[in-house]
Amino acid sequence: MHKKLAIPAALIAAAGLALSGCSSSGGDSAPGEIEIDVPDLPAVESLGDMESEVNIVAWSGFVEPAWADQFTADTGCKVNRKVAATSDEMVQLMRTGEYDLVSASGDASLRLIVDGNVQPLNTELIPNFGDDIVEGMKGQLYDTLNGNVYGIPIGRGANILEYNSEVVTEAPTSWDVVWEEDSPYAGNIAAYDSPIYIADAAIYLMATQPDLGIENPYALDEEQLAAAVELLQQQNGMVSEYWSPATNVTSFTGGNSVVGTSWEVLRKATQDEKFQSVLPEEGSTGWSDAWMLAADAEHPNCAYAWMDYTSSPEVNGQIAMNFGMAPANAAFCETSDEAREHCDYYNATDEEYFEKVWFWTTPIDQCLDGRTDVQCTNYQDWTSAWATVKG
Repeated sequence: MHKKLAIPAALIAAAGLALSGCSSSGGDSAPGEIEIDVPDLPAVESLGDMESEVNIVAWSGFVEPAWADQFTADTGCKVNRKVAATSDEMVQLMRTGEYDLVSASGDASLRLIVDGNVQPLNTELIPNFGDDIVEGMKGQLYDTLNGNVYGIPIGRGANILEYNSEVVTEAPTSWDVVWEEDSPYAGNIAAYDSPIYIADAAIYLMATQPDLGIENPYALDEEQLAAAVELLQQQNGMVSEYWSPATNVTSFTGGNSVVGTSWEVLRKATQDEKFQSVLPEEGSTGWSDAWMLAADAEHPNCAYAWMDYTSSPEVNGQIAMNFGMAPANAAFCETSDEAREHCDYYNATDEEYFEKVWFWTTPIDQCLDGRTDVQCTNYQDWTSAWATVKG
């Protein structure tokens, strides 16, 4: 069974993301809303006895013995971890039915929800999902649909502009240094290696080519996608390296790249003050990760216990510090001087900072900016387009 998900177009445009929990419960839609079919799955009503284990697909650094062993001691649930390297891999693994939980980013979560791979959550069974979770990570459009919460926040980060200040001597304020063909740093520009990077080009076009009418970088019709691809192909001739998290740091420290998109944690990992970063005036893309529960989870009680345990200030803070991101639980930021320093560096409670960030969201056929007169391009279209960019 499926139900219609109605989303106010004005809210979509204002929030800069993709889907909203501020919607009707189905049936007739008000003017200016879009509808998306989502599987009508029930949430768990109450918890029972703990199972003996929980199987988790996660980013590297999210599930470590430092906190997983204590969870096992407390609950009797053995934690079995599968590390995934990309969002695409996470989606594929969750579709096997072998895993209970996933630490999904926004470029995976919508696919999992719409395809019925994950179920809505009963947040009353997760006490730590409370007032201390930062507002900017609650009820967001990429994991809260039709009034149902599908994701328990873990952490977030912006995709910032990193540069070598010994080479880029005038601190940049715009992404123009990586997109314009007359950039003095052509040949030494780092770019993220993923179809979702198309949204970075779209953000720059929103600022520099307003006639294209882009209002949401994840809602591109064919003409808008073509414009983004043209910009990316122009950039391709200036790119020194398309990076993954494993190669970004060496690209900068080795001198291959002197400017380009990066993450705060990767810039910090360079361990050299000459590497600086900025959130440019046009804004940026970013990522927000959340625990999501498989629709057919074999160990739902252990899974719920894990989501609650890892949402506590202490454990959520450990995950955030270990991975390098802003924690979801703001209470962690007051637990120590080290915690405060970490939260300050990652702008953990600075909602004004994150208002300029368009968090990753999977593009789908329905235009997520509310348009109904055209069909937008989907993630498969973006994947095909990305192949033409890299050649």
